[in-house]
Amino acid sequence: MSNDIRPTGVKADRNKRTVTISWSDGSDFEYSFAGLRAVCPCVECKGGHENMGGAMDLDRLQNSHNPTLNLGEIIQAGSYALQFVWSDGHNNGIYTWQYLREACGE
Repeated sequence: MSNDIRPTGVKADRNKRTVTISWSDGSDFEYSFAGLRAVCPCVECKGGHENMGGAMDLDRLQNSHNPTLNLGEIIQAGSYALQFVWSDGHNNGIYTWQYLREACGE
């Protein structure tokens, strides 16, 4: 992610079951709840510390479906990330802006 491209807004639409992030380059990207949950970057979801880091699995992000998953809240983690609280009780993932921007092809 280019250092000069930053998020300018975050909006959850619980009816559409999406989170939209607006970026300083004028682009908006819509992430499905199921897709975000499927690509959770926490150690538990990644399968251990040895699997941490790496690129986002764009196929999982774009093709995951979970009609019962809901978003409880979005928590800003400092100035560098978001944390999502999911209805399945999971809230360990710290989604950095860089990680989220990867979905935009950056």
